[in-house]
Amino acid sequence: MNPVLRFLLPAVPLARVACFRVIVYAFVLVDVWTLSNDVLRHSLIPEFYSPLLLPRLLGIPPVTQAGAIALLVIVTVSSLVAMTGRLPRTSGWIAAGSFWCWMFYSQGYGYVAHDHMALMIAVVVLPTVGAAGFRDDRLSRAAGWALRCVQIAVVLTYFFSVWSKWVRSGNLANWANGAVFVWAIMRRGSWIISWTLAFPWLLIVAQWCLLVVEILSPVALFLRDRWLYLTVGFFMLFHLATFLSLGISFLPTVICWAAFLPLERVLWKARPGLAPQPAASGS
Repeated sequence: MNPVLRFLLPAVPLARVACFRVIVYAFVLVDVWTLSNDVLRHSLIPEFYSPLLLPRLLGIPPVTQAGAIALLVIVTVSSLVAMTGRLPRTSGWIAAGSFWCWMFYSQGYGYVAHDHMALMIAVVVLPTVGAAGFRDDRLSRAAGWALRCVQIAVVLTYFFSVWSKWVRSGNLANWANGAVFVWAIMRRGSWIISWTLAFPWLLIVAQWCLLVVEILSPVALFLRDRWLYLTVGFFMLFHLATFLSLGISFLPTVICWAAFLPLERVLWKARPGLAPQPAASGS
């Protein structure tokens, strides 16, 4: 197979998608009920609706109170069904469409959170896989493609932020040598990090380090085994540190890092009864 196709269509166990599917749809429920529950409030101020490009092209009108409640019910029910693995395509497509519409309304009132990109890609590609069980160790390129799409979306979340820094600052050196971290810490920093304000040079170094990490983030797509696990662990610690020090939650992206992991192996070790059984040998 062509190396590019082999990269885009890796063969992975279907059980990996079954595990990832539970994580994604469970988080979608958490998201619409907590992180992005502002849609219900947005329905009260339709005059402030400023749709992004895609909903503008689709002609999606402002959300009404009844529409917001109906949308919440549809997302909730379809995600619960999709988590079980039943009707994976039907429930998955309904969950994807309703969740995207929910996010259009969440992000269409003056604030756009780029941490949802990988999650929105995940709900779109998961239904393309079809049936997948926790004990299904059959290799599937459809499953590999879906997970690869999520992986690419995850790393591009970081890589694209470099472009944003470049556009806003004129060049990357201006951003890295600026007072971005000083401003963030003064505005919302906790005691864990506020002491660094006494050492501006340290914050400059940290900004350069962050820039390098974001530029190199696509390397994660080519890592395997221990180096991959160390990379995932690094980003988990990074986001934990930013949450504890600045209160910045990047949970939608953090959840999608699970697409890089052999989730089925963890499940089979934790619950041996779910592991696929070897075929009985003939007499």
